[in-house]
Amino acid sequence: MTVTAKDTGKDTSKDTSVEQAVDQVTLTIDGIEVSVPKGTLVIRAAERLGIAIPRFCDHPLLDPVGACRQCMVEVPDMGNGRGMPKPQASCTLEAMPGMKINTQLTSPVAEKAQAGMLELLLINHPLDCPICDKGGECPLQNQTMSNGYGESRYGGVKRTFPKPVPISAQVLLDRERCVLCARCTRFSEQISGDPFIALVERGALQQVGVYAEHPYDSYFSGNVIQICPVGALTSADYRFQARPFDLVSTTTSCEHCASGCQLRTDHRHYQVKRRLAGADPEVNEEWNCDIGRFAFVYGRLHDRVTMPLLREDGVLRPASWPEAIDAVVVGLKAAGSQVGVLTGGRLTVEAAYAYQRFARTVLGTNNIDFRARVASAEEEQFLASTVAGVALDRSVTYADLDRAGKVVLVGLEPEEESPIIFLRLRKAVRKRKLPVVAVAPLLSNGNAKLSATLVQTAPAGEADALAALPDVDAGTVVLLGERLAGVPGALSAAVALADRTGARLAWVPRRAGEVGAIEAGCLPTLLPGGRLVADGAARVDAGSTWGVSSLSAEPGLDVNGMLGAASDETLKALVVSGAEIGDFADPVSARDAFEHVGFLVSIENRLSDIAARANVVLPAALLEEQTGTFLDWEHRPRRVDRVNKELRSPMTDIRILAALSDALGSDLGFRNAVQAAAELAELSGWDGNRAEVPAFAASDDTITPDGLRLATWRQLIDDSRHNDGADELMETAPAPVARFSTATAARAGITEGEPVTVGTDRGQLTYLAVLDDTVVDGVVWVPSRAPGQNVAETLGARAGDPVTAKEGFAS
Repeated sequence: MTVTAKDTGKDTSKDTSVEQAVDQVTLTIDGIEVSVPKGTLVIRAAERLGIAIPRFCDHPLLDPVGACRQCMVEVPDMGNGRGMPKPQASCTLEAMPGMKINTQLTSPVAEKAQAGMLELLLINHPLDCPICDKGGECPLQNQTMSNGYGESRYGGVKRTFPKPVPISAQVLLDRERCVLCARCTRFSEQISGDPFIALVERGALQQVGVYAEHPYDSYFSGNVIQICPVGALTSADYRFQARPFDLVSTTTSCEHCASGCQLRTDHRHYQVKRRLAGADPEVNEEWNCDIGRFAFVYGRLHDRVTMPLLREDGVLRPASWPEAIDAVVVGLKAAGSQVGVLTGGRLTVEAAYAYQRFARTVLGTNNIDFRARVASAEEEQFLASTVAGVALDRSVTYADLDRAGKVVLVGLEPEEESPIIFLRLRKAVRKRKLPVVAVAPLLSNGNAKLSATLVQTAPAGEADALAALPDVDAGTVVLLGERLAGVPGALSAAVALADRTGARLAWVPRRAGEVGAIEAGCLPTLLPGGRLVADGAARVDAGSTWGVSSLSAEPGLDVNGMLGAASDETLKALVVSGAEIGDFADPVSARDAFEHVGFLVSIENRLSDIAARANVVLPAALLEEQTGTFLDWEHRPRRVDRVNKELRSPMTDIRILAALSDALGSDLGFRNAVQAAAELAELSGWDGNRAEVPAFAASDDTITPDGLRLATWRQLIDDSRHNDGADELMETAPAPVARFSTATAARAGITEGEPVTVGTDRGQLTYLAVLDDTVVDGVVWVPSRAPGQNVAETLGARAGDPVTAKEGFAS
């Protein structure tokens, strides 16, 4: 998404400067000349010719280290007429003009060196291949067969260690398998910034170890398993579950956040066994976070809904599809136009489009909202004016982060809320010293790893901080989190900043389906593609595509309005899908609304608090059981593919809505994701009227000298229901702590490391106290959704609200 000065009418979203030509060097490899950019490693130059030099430590996204010495080549000429007396590691050798290289394909010297290294590596390597998780996809196996000797000359006793050793709850280490390639330690230090594993000891005793005082708690730990070339690091969840040649692989996209990671999903016997990071250089490169890797079992738990449920005498009972659909028809017809649709932010673009089409052309209402979370009218106007209808070629992208002059983070913690943005920013910080500025109430661990400059800002003070932010220009990218929906004036201030300085804005939601829901029109004032409900031409344009003569011009109720109307029973029916009660701004009020609404339909794949209050529950397919598309925060389409194509599964949301439309005497217009995507494509490219940018005033609320305000946001691993069943993953969730400045803690009589209770009139929660002088004075920070601790539900508070804190446990 891009915001530019409206007056110019010019697209300043892309850098039009001419890139300088890269110097080329020409060298000869195995008698073949090749030209490569200056600074290219010999091993990469060989790859351009299709020559595969064996290697273990080398990885294209890690700094060269030359640890394994497996990639030896002969260098008869360094380009100066003189050769190297011994074979050289091609992964650390830069290509030079006139250089001559002989690989194992043409040089007996290189061939012997590589075979000798393999023989040395195998001296202590155990014969675990029949039981090793890496067996069948192991570079050590493959290269021993292709480049090693047929028989071992070693007759001694192999080195052994007790195994496995838990590096973390998710990562297990078999030390005798390790070939000391240092891929894992380099990833932890260079990529994720979590240097908690290291090579320890010397010589034959050298091994991967952990710091006793720092367990390997990283949001990206699963990547070290994937890049380990020998099966020394394995997954506690996947260990002994399958062999690679038993697995069927599907390329798909992650459903957990808006980063848009490509995944490889492997299944066996119709059950997903593991997920791996896919290789997509434009998005996640070759990495993903532990949520995307390990949190995939939530759909196979005991609460999976496999058949329709119908409430009878206050109890849900199994029902047939015709019986359930008839009940929905009766309930929705009785509600008339007093009906609302809440879609959540986890649906594919096609499913979200189907829900808004169902609401507007079948139910005849604009009461639809995807924001099952904190929401505001200011945010709705911001999304309609600056996010909806923006194509990828006009949006901020990962590549723009790579070349930005500065990145400002407002209401966003990348490591917690969009991990791949965090990795890309850290790469830019490490490679070219990218300046990162965090407008936040404290310097988080993630932002510290970005070497971010903290602009200390009290909760709800982001608007004023943006207005006063110095040194912002056209080379600056400002990343805005969805949490700013709860900060009056913040989004308006961000738009004004971009208009004033030429900086570019990007909105980064937490959920994978939110950008797609905006494009699909899942807002009460917005039709698909950025069209306004209030614009007659937009209604005619959409209506002609949908084959309807007219559409309602009355803006619908947003999520807050629908929940309020349901509580006072003026809204007669609700259709809900993809939402959790715990996600709403006030879960207690949301629960009250679902209990009081006259007729409630829950379309879900698992039983939930909402389903428990529903009149009818309709089972929907899991994401892995359907096809579709997500739009990531860049507006880049991310394909979702069905994993188990042979397995019979429940109907998709689209099929359910099509069946309901038929029963209500209407036609949804499509019955599957392909047809829905084709119809939505017809509505793209709208060049008519757009919403005005928001101009809301900032809050004038300030912290009193003796007051205490709440700062809070969600962490990556929390009590989201998508994490259910991933027990090893949940063991790595951060411990819930309350952070205070030293001065604030002293005034409240709080001691570091002691239990402290944070409370409001509604309730209390207990944490361990941590003193952190980056925290704004008069503020306490706690995680929003630590396992078993929902701040919004228990305290009824959100960021900026007054709270109390006292040492000791909750009374």
